[in-house]
Amino acid sequence: MTGNSVTVIIPAYNEEDLIGVTVWTSWEIPGVVQVLVIDDGSRDGTARAALDSGAEVVVLGGNRGKGGALNAGAARVKGDVLLLLDADLGKSASLATGLLQPVIEGQADMTVAVFPRPAKKGGFGLTRGLARLGIRHFTGLDLEAPLSGQRAMHRRVFTDCLPLAGGFGAEVSLTVRAVLKGYRIAEVPLNMLHRETGRDLTGLMHRGRQFCHVARAFLLLKRPGCGDA
Repeated sequence: MTGNSVTVIIPAYNEEDLIGVTVWTSWEIPGVVQVLVIDDGSRDGTARAALDSGAEVVVLGGNRGKGGALNAGAARVKGDVLLLLDADLGKSASLATGLLQPVIEGQADMTVAVFPRPAKKGGFGLTRGLARLGIRHFTGLDLEAPLSGQRAMHRRVFTDCLPLAGGFGAEVSLTVRAVLKGYRIAEVPLNMLHRETGRDLTGLMHRGRQFCHVARAFLLLKRPGCGDA
């Protein structure tokens, strides 16, 4: 992977407990020259913890959602290759190295991490099902992990697909736009871990918001010209 500089982009909202470990671990990934944390209007010490761990931090004045955070950080990218990671990966962020090699070696234009099955019961698969169906409808591509936020790609692929849909619709809009522009996507099984949500009220509310954001992303893609935006 020599000769390819890597920027890690981490959108973060109220993640002070894990962001530091995730940033430290990201610096250990070969080729990383920049770890960029987008603090999406956090109300805790996320920004300070990221700074203390060596990240470059962009602090947004309010919560814009994941897609808005990634859009805001795009202009600050320095590396040739982008690695998008979630803030709560902790030490398992080191496994993201497996996403980089296929991109750098030209086997794929974008790689997507497929996580192991969750240790506890989460949602009912409605949002994931919607994401899979929507992506298949627009592109013919059937992904196992359509909502995965762990992705690698050359910077040109990322910028060519901007702006991303707001909130949790970011990944599906990124996928659809990339495929419609002719980029190749490959999934990579990785034993990564992040915070799991259960079937309690908080978890159900989170997944409800996620479902609405994904649905809205597809509705926007139906508008004339939006698939090529």
